[in-house]
Amino acid sequence: MFSILSIMASAQTKIYLSTSGKTISATLENNDATSRLVSQLSGAPIVVEMEEYGGFEMVGALPQSLPSADSQITTVAGDIMLYLGRNIVIFFGSNTWSYTPLGKIDDATSDKVREFFGSDNAVLTISLQPLSTLQEISMDGDEIPEVYDLNGHRVDNRNIKTGVYIVDGKKVILRK
Repeated sequence: MFSILSIMASAQTKIYLSTSGKTISATLENNDATSRLVSQLSGAPIVVEMEEYGGFEMVGALPQSLPSADSQITTVAGDIMLYLGRNIVIFFGSNTWSYTPLGKIDDATSDKVREFFGSDNAVLTISLQPLSTLQEISMDGDEIPEVYDLNGHRVDNRNIKTGVYIVDGKKVILRK
């Protein structure tokens, strides 16, 4: 018997990737990895610290592993892949390796993906809806407001990391 959550997860075909105030959409593959990813995203967006690797991809560790079904694939710009079950890889170039496909950035070109990330390092937020209602804030001073995680638990101000939080009743992306 299917749960409502698994039926909803199998029906979800889009995710949204956001960084530095920019958001792009991606179409998901239909596999166990994307079903699990959508289930995780139904609770809250996922924040991943991405780094350029090899001159053709951005790589970052997901907070939880996903089921993998790796096969030899030659990637193209915009491909979103799972590597070793826990790393998300987004390509702006090409590579041949063993990956589990997660999806593809809509209307992707190499230039579009490079421009989206903007640098060698990026904080990527993955969500089921565009993050247009989120605000981006930076904390430059010593005064830190009360901050809560997306489950409503207060976060110790000394342990705040980059991520999505609730501040003054609004979802925000915090960057240190």
